[in-house]
This record gives sequence, C-alpha cells and structure tokens, in this order.
Amino acid sequence: MAGAARPRVGWRSRDNVAARAAAGTVGAYAVAALFAAALARMLPMPKVEAIMPATLLAFLVGPAVTLWAFLARGPWRAWAGVILLAALFAAIGWLAGAPA
Repeated sequence: MAGAARPRVGWRSRDNVAARAAAGTVGAYAVAALFAAALARMLPMPKVEAIMPATLLAFLVGPAVTLWAFLARGPWRAWAGVILLAALFAAIGWLAGAPA
C-alpha cells in the first residue's frame, strides 16, 4: 500500500495524550473537589450533613470531566474546559460564604 497513511507516533502524539491524561486526572480531581465544596456550602441543611450528598455527587463529576478531557477537540480545549469549570465552582463556593 503505497498511499496508506501511517499512524502518528512520536512526541506530538505522546504530548497530546499526556496533556489529556493530566487534565483528566489532576484537573478532574480539582473540579470534583471544588464542586463538592461549593455544593456543600449551598445545600439548605446543616453543613455537617451537606458534606455527604455533595461528595457523592462529586464522584459523578470527576469521571465526567475525565471523559470530556479525552473527547475534547484538542488538549488546549480540554485544559480550558477544566480550568473554566474549576474557576466557576471556586467562585460559587467563595460567593456561598464561609462554612459554618
């Protein structure tokens, strides 16, 4: 096959996967932690009791962010989405006020 395209293996491809893996692990952990903190501060119940449902829902947010990091068009978009979500949840948590 003279005109068959060869699979891309090299540093560019490896950097792409490494950037997405970092966004999907470190970034997803940060987003899930900030989501749990923001939600625990916003739930209308005692703060000690609000931690459990917020943490359980954060266990769904983490894998969703990881999936999105690998489905994004490029590694820069994956990181941009992770940073945007982290900033959003940090702002919501900060605006919700100090924990009781």
